[in-house]
Amino acid sequence: MGDENDEHEFAASVLSALLYAQGLLGFAGLATVLLRDRAHASEFVAASEMPSGPSLLVVR
Repeated sequence: MGDENDEHEFAASVLSALLYAQGLLGFAGLATVLLRDRAHASEFVAASEMPSGPSLLVVR
């Protein structure tokens, strides 16, 4: 009967590890999406701050 208890403990530890890994992957995915959206937002801000209209480029 000791073997059956060991199998249950092993199954529980495997399940716990899988849930932990899934949580880490979910957190990494969420962070990626949030950082990507933040980068795009800063690009839009930088683009809106650029002067519109003709610009003169002098090359010597």
